[in-house]
Amino acid sequence: MSEAGNAALATVGPSHDGGPADTAAPGSDIAGFDDALGALRGRTIAVLTGAGVSTDSGIPDYRGAGALPRNPMTFQQFVKDADYRKRYWAGSHLGWRRFDGAQPNDGHRALAALEASGAVNGVLTQNVDGLHLRAGSRRVVDLHGTMDRVVCLTCGQGFARTDIAARLAEANPWLDEPENIQLGPDGDVEITEIDAFVSPSCTVCGGVLKPDIVFFGEFIPTEKFTEASAVLQSADALLIAGSSLVVNSGIRLLDKASKRKLPIVIVNRGDTRGDSRSTVKIDAGTSQFLTALSQRLGA
Repeated sequence: MSEAGNAALATVGPSHDGGPADTAAPGSDIAGFDDALGALRGRTIAVLTGAGVSTDSGIPDYRGAGALPRNPMTFQQFVKDADYRKRYWAGSHLGWRRFDGAQPNDGHRALAALEASGAVNGVLTQNVDGLHLRAGSRRVVDLHGTMDRVVCLTCGQGFARTDIAARLAEANPWLDEPENIQLGPDGDVEITEIDAFVSPSCTVCGGVLKPDIVFFGEFIPTEKFTEASAVLQSADALLIAGSSLVVNSGIRLLDKASKRKLPIVIVNRGDTRGDSRSTVKIDAGTSQFLTALSQRLGA
């Protein structure tokens, strides 16, 4: 459990000498928490999560404080240029081993508990790390796909990422993991030496393989957004956690909630594009907030 989670639990646990529990309620140290609780209590909550939810699992976000400058590869570059594919797969292969080793944090576990209690009806995530499912959430819509699957762009055949990683390691034994690589939010690493790199191809048709995620310049599959919209439609509040709402998938869901005049709570370190339309904006870490919310709602 993270330090934030331990701190939240410590406010309600028994004292070390067996005396009465501390009277401070979970979340009392988060500015605006009670307002957020009032907006969400007694309602069915749809949750939209972004990269900020996974930072406590060691996966960096895109735009938070300290985020590395990024020049992400576009879908068009990946499809049209074999050198771009080499660069992507080499960096992605190096990052995958660390990305795949990340574990759910207190925020992920709190959302799973809130869903199990009936307070949350689903998690709509912009993350591709699969940590919500691993934490126990059951209704998860991965808007931008997931890194543990690979798909052929020609025939549509799917592959497990672990199998592709094994093939890449066998074809590129010289590609040792640098000691100080800097992992990106999508599990990739910047790499420039790619001339000798052998990219994976489809074993069915020989076509181009791509991780089953939405690249920049690529549209979210219609069925994914329809599924996310259905979750939101059956909720009567929206909680946005760890997203700056720069990507259109989040804004489109915020628009739907705004049109229905739902309570909207945003929890994020720093400003977001949706702050002016939120019922309550909380500037805090998501693990701390979600752990406290779970405890206060009895999950």
